[in-house]
Amino acid sequence: MRVSRPVDNGITKRFCRHTSQEVCPWNVKFAQELPAGSPFAARAMFVDKDARSLAREILAMGQAEYATAFKGSAMKRAKLWMLQRNAAVVLDNSPER
Repeated sequence: MRVSRPVDNGITKRFCRHTSQEVCPWNVKFAQELPAGSPFAARAMFVDKDARSLAREILAMGQAEYATAFKGSAMKRAKLWMLQRNAAVVLDNSPER
């Protein structure tokens, strides 16, 4: 019985997932631009920001700002403290502290 080892965590796994989305015939054939005002469009707070600046904004965010930024979004399932914990991890893992 042959047992295959799982894909290592890290860049290989992320690269494979990303590449598979780009070359998938289904995605290539049926992919479309989102119409203006689509509920799946990127929120204004995410547009044109790198991970570090976004993480800093999330850490400075209060409960009212969080509720406004993610109104009607599945992101509200993650509580503000959880999102801030993840933002802190992003900053901690950043090569430029």
